[in-house]
Amino acid sequence: MKPSSDPVARALQEHVEIVAYDPAWPQRFAAEAAHLRSLLPGELIGRIEHFGSTAVPGLSAKPIIDMLVEVRALEDVAQHIAPLLREHGYEFFWRDTEPGLPGIAYAWFIKRDAHGRRTHHIHCLEGRSSGWERLLFRDYLRAHPAAAQEYDALKRRIAAEHPDDRKAYAKAKTGFIRRVMKAARRGAAHW
Repeated sequence: MKPSSDPVARALQEHVEIVAYDPAWPQRFAAEAAHLRSLLPGELIGRIEHFGSTAVPGLSAKPIIDMLVEVRALEDVAQHIAPLLREHGYEFFWRDTEPGLPGIAYAWFIKRDAHGRRTHHIHCLEGRSSGWERLLFRDYLRAHPAAAQEYDALKRRIAAEHPDDRKAYAKAKTGFIRRVMKAARRGAAHW
């Protein structure tokens, strides 16, 4: 497949690699959170959370730290945050609708190492965004090892089936994610 000149299409064609859990991932998250706080004006950002598979102890994952960053407004991301992070080598992506979350605008960044490998995904959300429900998924997998093991096996299988198609890889996880989110929401109602 010929690499695309479109940054989004090019990002979607990058190789999907699943690796064993690395106990250094929480420290990599903490270091990047501190780095972001040092770069960005405090009045523009709020909480920063580690989510996704690298945030679940023992779970295999793509070796990319997923982070949710609370922003005052998505307009601040485009106007103030993106220029600052671009100066430091982050790639900026904007979508009017977040995949899987209709009606939610979506801003995110990719940070890469010196070899061009992704190291971090920084997803920016307003505090009232339903996108924060991703933390329910993380917390459910942390609390339910059998579900985490099932997810681990699923991700390994579909990464082998779709090694260079991140969109197909993500789509193949949808049924499992919906099922877990349904259970997580039921559980959250009892917390």
